[in-house]
Amino acid sequence: MADLRETRIAKAAALRKVGREPYAISFQSTSTAAQLQLEHKDLPNGQERNVEVCLAGRILARRVMGKLAFFTLSDESGSIQLFLEKATLQEFSPELQEPSAFKQITDFVDTGDWLGVHGVLRRTDRGELSVKVQSWTMLSKSLQPLPDKWHGLSDIEKRYRQRYLDLIVNPETRKTFKKRALAISAIRRWLDDRGFLEIETPVLQSEAGGAEARPFITHHNTFDMPLYLRIATELHLKRLVVGGFERVYELGRIFRNEGISTRHNPEFTSVEIYQAFADYNQMMNLTEQLVSSICLQICRSTKISYQGTELDLTPPWRRETMKNLVLEATGLDFSTFGNDLKKASSAMLDAGLEVSDEANSVGRLINEVFEQHVEPKLIQPTFVIDYPIEISPLARKHRSKEGMVERFELFIAGRETANAFSELIDPVDQRERLQEQQNRKNDGDIEAHSIDEDFLNALEVGMPPTGGLGIGIDRLVMLLTDSSSIRDVIAFPLLRPEAGSQ
Repeated sequence: MADLRETRIAKAAALRKVGREPYAISFQSTSTAAQLQLEHKDLPNGQERNVEVCLAGRILARRVMGKLAFFTLSDESGSIQLFLEKATLQEFSPELQEPSAFKQITDFVDTGDWLGVHGVLRRTDRGELSVKVQSWTMLSKSLQPLPDKWHGLSDIEKRYRQRYLDLIVNPETRKTFKKRALAISAIRRWLDDRGFLEIETPVLQSEAGGAEARPFITHHNTFDMPLYLRIATELHLKRLVVGGFERVYELGRIFRNEGISTRHNPEFTSVEIYQAFADYNQMMNLTEQLVSSICLQICRSTKISYQGTELDLTPPWRRETMKNLVLEATGLDFSTFGNDLKKASSAMLDAGLEVSDEANSVGRLINEVFEQHVEPKLIQPTFVIDYPIEISPLARKHRSKEGMVERFELFIAGRETANAFSELIDPVDQRERLQEQQNRKNDGDIEAHSIDEDFLNALEVGMPPTGGLGIGIDRLVMLLTDSSSIRDVIAFPLLRPEAGSQ
């Protein structure tokens, strides 16, 4: 590798010697590879078309055969062949005793280099549309070779660590991130068109709230105070609803100091949406419409294949309570246990189910059984509704079911994709529940909420009935791009430093 690098540095010096700067300032293209392929698909084999074009891209392959050479040039849109002929290629400095322009390009240009070319169109006898190059400009000399064209970049860890190489050699990776960008734009347009206003909220917060999660902690030097990277945008968006904004959202980065897996990354993207005068039923309708619309725009259908399984995202989606789903999966009817923790635990043990020492209420037991025995089986889009109050400190008490709250989570392909409430707007009830969270935090639960006095003060000013919704953008993009790991849809996922690096 070191020898190859030195050889390429020498080629850069040789280019300068003949008057070609190896690192250009700019280049004006008139076309892209995809445009040319589309606009000139009718050009017959063996024919030329006197249409002058200029385009720029990276050289991915090269073949030199005497007085002819064929390079593959790739730009953001696709690739096209360069047809290089010694008799046609213009001399760069014929008055000097220097190599011809043909010899310069064949001797000094390597795979990985960025090149700008000017020429006309030609379709080879074998049917390959090509740019018959008349002149060329070195735009940037690559000092490191690309991965082998036949084996690509097969090292998964290296694909994540050196994403730029992954993007160069794996077109499917570029398609994934293009779809991600289009999906995010489509979500914003969908919400904007329905009167929602995106307002940015603080990333640095004095209290980390809005979810049960362990925050990242930093320090503000001037104020000499600890700060937290936000674990949710919820509490500040609710403040905006208190202030009179009836439809608000924010799509942005969230930070949680937790484990890493195919479903979790410490830094991820979500959209949180709040609508005044709505409840969780209306937010279910909104979720169906939003997600199915985005799927239709990105995938051209609401029926998609994910990891070999056909998913149908056509509304309406199934809606079922957590208790009924647990009953279906295990035969345990938690509605018969009331608040009797001992009775519920005994029934679980009799059914061969594990009972966690940390589950200190029937509601937490229901949730544990659900996560272990129900969640992985929810393949088609399903709204799981009516959650235990113990695990939902920011959701409104259910209007008719004791011990439950008006909350739903959307599950697709066995994982949570969205979470929503009829928001808790009673400041006295909210204070009591946050105090319970604070007590848990004092007892060592690092994911429990702290009491946010300013948020409680905002609720006391008065918040209208509101429905709130959060959608995990990364998990949604995983579905839309048939990606098995969250790292495949995050351009630069967090990785452990390589051995030996500082």
